[in-house]
Amino acid sequence: MNLADRLEKILYKVKNPVRYIGNEWNMVKKDWAEDKIKVALAFPDLYEIGMSHLGLKLLYHLLNEEEDIICERTYAPWVDMENLMREEGIPLFSLENKKAISDFDIFGFTLQYEMSYTNITNMLDLAGLPLYSKDRDESYPLVVGGGSIVYNPEPIAAFFDLFFIGEAEEGIVSLVKKYRELKDKKLNKEEILLELSQIPGVYVPSLYDVVYDNKGRFKGIKPKYKGVKEEIRRQVVSNLDQAYYPTKIIMPYMDVVHDRAVIEIARGCTRGCRFCAAGISYRPVRERSKETIIRLADEILQNTGYDEISLTSLSTMDYSDVADLVKTMARRYEDDKISISLPSLRVDRFSVNLAREVQRVRKTGLTFAPEAGTQRLRDVINKGVQEVDLFDAVQAAFEEGWSTIKLYFMIGLPTETMDDIAGIVDLAKRVLRIGEEVRRNTTRPMKKIQVNVSVSTFVPKAFTPFQWVGMDSREEIEKKQKFLKENLTERGLSFSWNNPDLSLLEGVFSRGDRRLARVIESAWRKGARFDGWGEFFDIDIWEAAFIENQLEQSDYIQARDLEEDLPWDHINVGVSKKFLQKEYKTALAGKLTEDCRQVGCTGCAICFDLDVKMELYRGDANVN
Repeated sequence: MNLADRLEKILYKVKNPVRYIGNEWNMVKKDWAEDKIKVALAFPDLYEIGMSHLGLKLLYHLLNEEEDIICERTYAPWVDMENLMREEGIPLFSLENKKAISDFDIFGFTLQYEMSYTNITNMLDLAGLPLYSKDRDESYPLVVGGGSIVYNPEPIAAFFDLFFIGEAEEGIVSLVKKYRELKDKKLNKEEILLELSQIPGVYVPSLYDVVYDNKGRFKGIKPKYKGVKEEIRRQVVSNLDQAYYPTKIIMPYMDVVHDRAVIEIARGCTRGCRFCAAGISYRPVRERSKETIIRLADEILQNTGYDEISLTSLSTMDYSDVADLVKTMARRYEDDKISISLPSLRVDRFSVNLAREVQRVRKTGLTFAPEAGTQRLRDVINKGVQEVDLFDAVQAAFEEGWSTIKLYFMIGLPTETMDDIAGIVDLAKRVLRIGEEVRRNTTRPMKKIQVNVSVSTFVPKAFTPFQWVGMDSREEIEKKQKFLKENLTERGLSFSWNNPDLSLLEGVFSRGDRRLARVIESAWRKGARFDGWGEFFDIDIWEAAFIENQLEQSDYIQARDLEEDLPWDHINVGVSKKFLQKEYKTALAGKLTEDCRQVGCTGCAICFDLDVKMELYRGDANVN
């Protein structure tokens, strides 16, 4: 009995079997031919999460454009499906041809969140692969990682054969074809990896030694062999307007997160928020032209039937001609009842006015992110939002008929005091008062005002100016959360927060080293799965795993010295360490750094180091 028939006999026993059947509209299913290169793209979370991920869609369709490549998908099975698969001896499989992952040449993971690491080990095991790269020879699929968290891949380096550092559409096709060429030459795995390591952006962890001093402190990562590059340079798409973008995207049969047409209108951000890893790792800003965006939107809508288009980027409202783009698209699709969504609004009246334009079709809530409760702390993190901007924006939103506002903040930021926490309460209550006053004075029907306050815990990330700071302890986080719970109780206010232990563990892995692979394995063997999901996260498992491996969480979340060696120093994202150090000191002084789009170069060095430049759309042409 083949794998597809075996699956058919068990799927009725699981919740949401549609996660595992494939056959969606626009799915690419090629004939399984021996002469083709076979790539399994994996997302280490549920189907409905992975199906919303733009990067996975892009790579899937890009690779399938190649005649000699078969690219298929797999996702982390939910616990009910995992249990059945283990009971029935069914290996992890692809959705398209229902082939075992062990039948593929390459097993590639898209990595977005540190708390999915145990899902990676689980998927490797379900696929019948040894967990560690050192235990897999050339007969196994090549295990590859890429995505936003590979800028510090060290905690999971032992599980992967290689990582691609940077924007994968720049080199993934060449990497796949080069691997097939080397495999056809009957080279052994070490020879293959040595050859692949010469490709720009490719990092092969097994070709590097990690150095510690006699006290166990990290002292650097060095190449094992002559000719192995000392640093791995991030790969960057140099002309986003001409870059590949899929328009026949897969249409799922079930509700998924962000189930809408998505157009990436720009990549990169120069706002310079000092806590934001994406703001550093996706520089420089590159924009698509208005004409390209509209063409892509037309094609996607034609191929999918979606009734909503999301104009996405790290800072959509900073697109050079955003007002004209949004108004043009709103008018273009209004008769067809297709709405435009703006996922990232600036805290200003201009953003609200644009939101009004696009939500004439369907009105939803608005989200603003002041990030911190006081102006002093917003200056420390370089947020650049004044209170008057927030109050003006929410006033405009309420006047336009929105009755629900979400405010997003962080706690645990560098230099934070309880006055800053009290500032969150004060801002939320003042926003509520503004809404209630508008509602009292309006002549049109308006729902009761609701202000939803969402507060997450700050986690220092690699390649940010705050990569050296320590995290709050669990007790400090809980003290701040308790204060907010007790003071955000007024009718019309709601408060949500996250698990302090989960944030602290994320902080461990975001700045961790290779020793943590043993901890991840131990936690997985003790039952850790889907740690980002509240119902499965168990801090007791993780604490036992740290004890078992004689490591301390506190060693990883403590402050670092500005001059000490960091586990990710061998990765070159293009932004210099000197710039990050300067920004850290500027933060402690409470000073702002302006946007280089407005004031010229601020010295991050990316344009010089990676030989790239900003690509800003102006009118009818891209102007660099």
